[in-house]
Amino acid sequence: MVIDISNLEFSWNPQASTVLSIDALQVSPGERLFIKGPSGSGKSTLLSLLSGVTTAGAGTLRVMGQSLEQLSSIQRDHFRANHIGYIFQMFNLIPYLSVIDNVVLPCHFSKQRRSRALANGNDLKAEARRLLTHLDMAQAELLNRPVTTLSVGQQQRVAAARALMGSPELLIADEPTSSLDADRRESFIKLLFDECKQTGSTLIFVSHDGSLENLFDRTIDLAEINRAGQVEVEV
Repeated sequence: MVIDISNLEFSWNPQASTVLSIDALQVSPGERLFIKGPSGSGKSTLLSLLSGVTTAGAGTLRVMGQSLEQLSSIQRDHFRANHIGYIFQMFNLIPYLSVIDNVVLPCHFSKQRRSRALANGNDLKAEARRLLTHLDMAQAELLNRPVTTLSVGQQQRVAAARALMGSPELLIADEPTSSLDADRRESFIKLLFDECKQTGSTLIFVSHDGSLENLFDRTIDLAEINRAGQVEVEV
């Protein structure tokens, strides 16, 4: 399993109420999983745990066989850099870098992703251009522009290319289509699927928009599997 959760319990501090309680959740390699749920259902907390930003208070959470709670904070940072691509809801692009420099950024933090990227292309920028081509962003006049000059939809595709750079085994997408209209949402997701299929990445796609779920292999309603039933503040 790429993700294997068992008897997971999480609260923000020992005195606080439990905000996430999941008996079991497994995700297979290459699976495209859609996780939905209203604000307060635990989506942001689950993503923090899956990416190793936070760790569970009880139970186990394994990502690619590694129990994240057994790693130190620095080890989790390295694990995330090597194995997880993350498309943030607000993109988190570096505003003073160009499009192509934003895309190659993960390879400066992970030797593994750098090696995999170089295996796919002659150099890092060639691989970045390949990814941007698959996401309809390969126009020469765009590549060296600051990302702040792009439209919202273009910035989302740059964020997706950056997350896919170096073929991470796990791709997490947090509300990545929230600023797109219906046609652009579906087009963006299909482009994302194509690249994940080519790289063999597992996709965890989180959204409150249930109209997208039929595009995915499987859907989980987090409000139904989170036994804590606590309202959390989504960030």
